[in-house]
Amino acid sequence: MRRSKLEMYVDILKVLTHHGPLKLTHIMYKANVNCSVLKRSLDFLIQQNLVEEQTVHKKKNKTKTAYAITERGRTVLKYFRELKKALPITEGANKIPVLLL
Repeated sequence: MRRSKLEMYVDILKVLTHHGPLKLTHIMYKANVNCSVLKRSLDFLIQQNLVEEQTVHKKKNKTKTAYAITERGRTVLKYFRELKKALPITEGANKIPVLLL
């Protein structure tokens, strides 16, 4: 079953919460998202101030870009968890119930 964009955004935020700042490929594997979709998702999350880019200095004057969740991103993730608890939705819940008269 395909995930919605919202579910992918939440999965990316969860990965960044649990594993700290990560490079693109690490997020890709942990959130199970392909590279092009991940780049678009990260751009959106950055625009919404939920994720930030960080420059990480490596050996030999090389720099890498890592992505980290912001405080606002943690708050949004917390609200999604609360919403999920308040509205438990099961698979197949999108089917319309048949009323028997």
